[in-house]
Amino acid sequence: MCGINAIFAYGADAVPVDTAELLRVRDSMTARGPDGCGDWVSPDGRVGLGHRRLAIIDLDDRALQPMASPDGRLRIVFNGEIYNFRALRSELEAQGARFVTTSDTEVLLRLYARDGASMVDRLRGMYAFALWDDAKRGMLLARDPFGIKPLYIADDGHTLRAASQVKALLAGNGIDTAPSAAGIAGFFLLGYVPEPFTLYKGITSVPAGSTLWIGADGSRRERRFFDLTRLLADAERSPGAVAPGRLRTLLSDSVADHFVADVEVGVFLSAGIDSATITALAAERRGSRLRTVTLGFDEYRGTSFDEPPFAETVASAYGTRHETRRVRRADFEAEFPRIIAAMDQPSIDGVNTYFVSKVAAEAGLKVALSGLGGDEFFAGYASFAQVPSLVRKLAPFAAVPWFGRGFRAATATLSRRFTSPKYAGVFEYGTRASDAWLLRRALFMPWEMGSVIGADMAREGLRELAIRDRLAATEAPIRSPRLKVTALEAGWYMQSQLLRDSDWAGMAHSLEIRVPLVDVTLATGLAPLLASASPPGKRDLAATPEKPLPRALLERPKTGFVVPVREWFTEGLMRAGMADPRERGFRGWARAVMAAHRSTP
Repeated sequence: MCGINAIFAYGADAVPVDTAELLRVRDSMTARGPDGCGDWVSPDGRVGLGHRRLAIIDLDDRALQPMASPDGRLRIVFNGEIYNFRALRSELEAQGARFVTTSDTEVLLRLYARDGASMVDRLRGMYAFALWDDAKRGMLLARDPFGIKPLYIADDGHTLRAASQVKALLAGNGIDTAPSAAGIAGFFLLGYVPEPFTLYKGITSVPAGSTLWIGADGSRRERRFFDLTRLLADAERSPGAVAPGRLRTLLSDSVADHFVADVEVGVFLSAGIDSATITALAAERRGSRLRTVTLGFDEYRGTSFDEPPFAETVASAYGTRHETRRVRRADFEAEFPRIIAAMDQPSIDGVNTYFVSKVAAEAGLKVALSGLGGDEFFAGYASFAQVPSLVRKLAPFAAVPWFGRGFRAATATLSRRFTSPKYAGVFEYGTRASDAWLLRRALFMPWEMGSVIGADMAREGLRELAIRDRLAATEAPIRSPRLKVTALEAGWYMQSQLLRDSDWAGMAHSLEIRVPLVDVTLATGLAPLLASASPPGKRDLAATPEKPLPRALLERPKTGFVVPVREWFTEGLMRAGMADPRERGFRGWARAVMAAHRSTP
């Protein structure tokens, strides 16, 4: 895990790389890589690479970046981890390659030298990298299949800039900071800025599961090498037979691979089945050496939302070295400025991950595993029942779309005054999975945007965002109602919010968060099971460890990881007359986060 940045002055009239800018961008990401740094500018001044290092694999200085191939033709800056790098290294050595480090970064260089951009088809891991090929006079940018690692670009038609963070690019002072109506509308619609947008027109994200080649002549070639919707649709067409024990094999293999490191790896342990299963599978290999960390809130002590007692039961059952830390309102208030500063893009989530990462880092960990992804692939959210049910009940109204629009127009004001404004849209948005999912997940509905961000910005933002069309495209190739929801939850909520929040919240404390349930090899093996007549659910996930999970955990009703920070912060704003009492929950929190984000450099 690291921070990377690049500048490529490809245009004939582009000014050469400004080394001061390169270093400003790089060093604004020091928390991502406190263990070392490096930079390189090409002799002709057209290319610059910067790197901040968090040393996880090969701690020796030989593995510092930017790293060059022996002949100097290739140079790379890389953020993330390649879990199958040792197998790839052995394969390359058998073909005559010689290595001078034990790092996964050098494996990437050698693999590119052999396979070119198609190298990504061989990688298992989380990654974002920028690779300069001097012979071909071009730069390759790549991002892992699920977008676990971020990569943002700004291209003004003369110079391409790339970095691990939006705020890092802004620190270079060379970016168009005009606001993006789509990014702003997207945030208030969903509680996060949906990819590829950011808050700025001049900055976008490299799509997950894709490569982008930029040539010295300004040419661009983008290739999408992984798409979850396509994977699930293909699995539906050819589900095949499911071998007994296959799920355990897939999960155990992924957990084992996510322990590849030259430093200690711990586990975030909550009161949920996902993290408990990871802990149990990890304990089978690590035993009493395994460290686990749990976060609790004083406000929830003794209630059903109190995580530590259940997590401590799991830790005791598997003999882990466990640490529990509780957060109080005063802790949040003291940390709030640092949270907003670390939050690369506004989000209504991530504060829990910020604090559990803080606890893990204070305990001396540099890497921790998270159970993120379990709800998306094992149908843990209420949406897996609610969305298909709503679509079934309201299917007849799909034939009369004018009725849904008319009902919403007639009842929107009344619904907002007496209940949720979402009820006004139930007939308009309840007849297909993607619309029903939006109805459930949205903070503010599209017809409310004008009152939130202004009519002109709302009109422009919603047009550019094209949210309903894009969501419909996510579900369209899939027949199964459950798989439709999987594609929507994983491709939107998980990718643009949960994974992004894990990145900024972990990196704020120089902690690498790994997600063994969000893994391309696991997903490829899991897809036929999900498309089968009896797709696995949370109980099947919990049944994979050899030693069963504690009964108390299995019988506990699902509550999710509830955090009281929305109430803490919005109550303070209301006392100051700065928040609407009717928007006390997520809506009030969203307004507060955006206001704080805009006021933070």
